Amino acid sequence: MRNHEKKSPIIFTDNPLLALVGNPNTGKSLVFNYLTQQYATVSNYPGTTVDISRGLGRFSGREFLIIDTPGTNSFIVNSEDEAVTRKLIISETPSLIIQVIDSKALRRSLSLAQELADLEVPLILDLNMSDEAKERGIKIDAPRLSQELNARVVETVATTRQGLEALKNSVAETDKPPARTFYGEKIEAAIGYISRLLPQSLRFKRFICLLIISGEQEIYKLLPINKEIIRRIEDKAGQLQKEYANSLRLVLQRIRENRAKEITQQVVSRQGLIIKKRWQEMINKLTLKPLSAVPLALLLLYLMYKFVGGFAAQNAVGFLEERIFAGYLIPWLQGFFSLVNLPAVVYDFILGEYGMFTMAITYALAIIFPILVAFFIFFGILEDSGYLPRLCALLDRLFHPLGLNGKAVLPFVLGLGCDTMATLTTRTLDTKKERIIATLILTLAIPCSAQLGVILGILGAISARATLIWLGMVIGSGILVSFLASRLIKGRRPALIQELPPIRVPQISNILLKVWIRLKWYLKEAVPLFILATAMLFFLDKSGALQAVQSLTSPLVTGLLSLPEKATEAFLVGFLRRDYGAAGLYMLLKSGAMDNLQAVVSLVVITLFVPCIAQFFVTIKERGLKIALLIFFFTFSFAFVAGGALNFVLRHFNVSF
Repeated sequence: MRNHEKKSPIIFTDNPLLALVGNPNTGKSLVFNYLTQQYATVSNYPGTTVDISRGLGRFSGREFLIIDTPGTNSFIVNSEDEAVTRKLIISETPSLIIQVIDSKALRRSLSLAQELADLEVPLILDLNMSDEAKERGIKIDAPRLSQELNARVVETVATTRQGLEALKNSVAETDKPPARTFYGEKIEAAIGYISRLLPQSLRFKRFICLLIISGEQEIYKLLPINKEIIRRIEDKAGQLQKEYANSLRLVLQRIRENRAKEITQQVVSRQGLIIKKRWQEMINKLTLKPLSAVPLALLLLYLMYKFVGGFAAQNAVGFLEERIFAGYLIPWLQGFFSLVNLPAVVYDFILGEYGMFTMAITYALAIIFPILVAFFIFFGILEDSGYLPRLCALLDRLFHPLGLNGKAVLPFVLGLGCDTMATLTTRTLDTKKERIIATLILTLAIPCSAQLGVILGILGAISARATLIWLGMVIGSGILVSFLASRLIKGRRPALIQELPPIRVPQISNILLKVWIRLKWYLKEAVPLFILATAMLFFLDKSGALQAVQSLTSPLVTGLLSLPEKATEAFLVGFLRRDYGAAGLYMLLKSGAMDNLQAVVSLVVITLFVPCIAQFFVTIKERGLKIALLIFFFTFSFAFVAGGALNFVLRHFNVSF
């Protein structure tokens, strides 16, 4: 029986396993969706935040369990995605592998194909994006490639489903492993020696031996061998290393690259005429030249913010929250339950201030859901058009000093719509260090659209100077904390390595399919957290704990920040929901309980303040309880220290607004 993640509602035990493997951005997910149809589940791989998709596929009467592995460039791992793919392959022992290849970058994919061949498992090469290769004048001799690798080769265009039926049919017809790469007499002898030391029942011995020779120490954690065997293996690897001037990892890499180059020269030819549409060529140039790429990126980010943070977070949310929920559903439920004559505590649990419907369901479906739909649509357009990798590459250099790469722009932009959902999307970043830094900055310095709208409304009524001071404090805090965190948090920031696909027309069917899959994931993964958080708030309120917290923090607000005691309530409510906290400060300013200087200080503090409770629970889910608590207490402390410092400086220099 194979090991499967505990969260998956479907457990497959008897079906042979088919693994989809490939470099990032080769179209594996589209192929997976076609092969599995509706029988698919998505969940985290145990101990990670990496998504793994599983599903059932039937081919000529034979049923397979299909796994869509994370994109990988090599099994010599440089990211968590690659580590998960390697661990999954070794531990779950697939019976068949389909390598999805970007036909425009065949040579790069052939290096990975040789590593897959070392598994000695039947292999199918799916030459995807074959239409784009032809547009670039690239012609691949598929029969010759099949002969060179002793593997079945199928050409496909996953976006239009061209060739996918042939790929499906080839699954039942493939039963022989591909040709292995010969690494030289010395390395092959070492493989034989190490293989004999490994358990006889162990699968993929050759593959594992090559990982050991490459110096991958983590592989020992997956092997049932004792320290004495490990010592003998290491001795042999050490003896082999003395035979080469370069590291064995580099030696193996060069052998594979040379073989990939040799095969590519034999099977790839360039046609004289490259078919390209003029508009594609023009947009492609605009996205690559800095003078045009930067304004274009800013325009697209602005459009995303307006669509997600404007239309969705204001218009759509306003319609659902105020007209549908507050104007119709909640009053109807209140009338219904008044007739039922429920006990007061039960009524409050459902429809009270911290009720399951008035807060949890309203928050999850009326507020977050439309924001998420809008973001996934826009994200899908950027993804399907081929622009997304260009945006990440363009901003990579700006994020480098902050310990991040260009991929971080996506959670940050989403954070301007909803920080809770943005925290979930940090799982797209490559390393644990990057995900922690991005989560920290989302918590500290990225106000959600609901809060941002209230804050800008208050600042606009004060002065432009007030707005600039607030903006400088927030952006400056984000840059400072990110810079320091990149030095203090252990780990590395991997380089942004990705293929730049051509600009293409997004396929509506692909976008809608991806949106639907991601929304199902949201309803399954995130909505229960809102319900849990609301239930906790309800019981804390009924027990008097919320009032106790307010009493404890009140001296800090009135002393360090020089704010009225009533502002404590606004900060506390801000933990429940960010825009409610900002609205509370607005009411204090409007009533005359705060002056303009106090308003600026309070707005800086509530922006840098702890996350809303929904984001806090999502942070626990994604980063773990320890890191979530550290981020919580750091942002709490930093917000009050920054606010106190600003209060002192403004009063010392007699700044007025």
